[in-house]
Amino acid sequence: MAKSGKGPKGKKITLSVAKNCIKITFDGRKRLDLSKMGITNFPKCILRLNDIDELDLSRNMIKKIPDSISKFQNLRWLDLHSNYIDKLPESIGQMTSLLYLNVSNNRLTTNGLPVELNQLKNIRTVNLGLNHLDSVPTTLGALKELHEVGLHDNLLTTIPTSIFKLPKLKKLNTQRNPFPKGEESDTFIDSIKRLDNLHLVEEKDLCGPCLRKCQQAREKLNRIKNMAMTTPRKAIFSNLVSPNSMAKESQEDWR
Repeated sequence: MAKSGKGPKGKKITLSVAKNCIKITFDGRKRLDLSKMGITNFPKCILRLNDIDELDLSRNMIKKIPDSISKFQNLRWLDLHSNYIDKLPESIGQMTSLLYLNVSNNRLTTNGLPVELNQLKNIRTVNLGLNHLDSVPTTLGALKELHEVGLHDNLLTTIPTSIFKLPKLKKLNTQRNPFPKGEESDTFIDSIKRLDNLHLVEEKDLCGPCLRKCQQAREKLNRIKNMAMTTPRKAIFSNLVSPNSMAKESQEDWR
């Protein structure tokens, strides 16, 4: 009779199995795809494949990521979404080649995110959605190359201004957080604005065709603004995994 209290016995990944799971991406990168394989423990044998560029361990049952993951010094793309991870190792800060990190749909808390994340100076996409974060780690404000940030489906009540001030930020998903009523629509919608040059002229200084062109552009902007005020905006995130609205109620099914 099996002893009680033991978790599921996950699939054992050998070095041979891992080698057969390496794929070459369209741009010539080496990707190790171990997603959806019922893995419960991080397969340490894959550390011998430290020349890979991308690692996908998503949709498994992994609880802990070891410090030795930093041996993947060439890794540019790391997908750990839909596991049972509650803490990231401090050594992740040594993976300075990372451009993409997805740890959404796990069990991460704010305390489970190490300060060393601020060493990922080249990272462009971070997805922390569908976790248990009650505040945004200040380390994100130091990542000046960030283009996309996912913070959806957490326990956040505010977003620090350092996030909005990230110079290259283009996409920010903060949906389904318990923000104070009215604050989300007033503060977070259209919060990322970029203004490079502003030239002011009076209407009398414009020629006829230019004036008509400006008037048409203004009318178009007004129409868009009126539509935005009456229709809830749905942001599109090309690289962020953003589960459907029922995901939080049925994470196991989604996983």
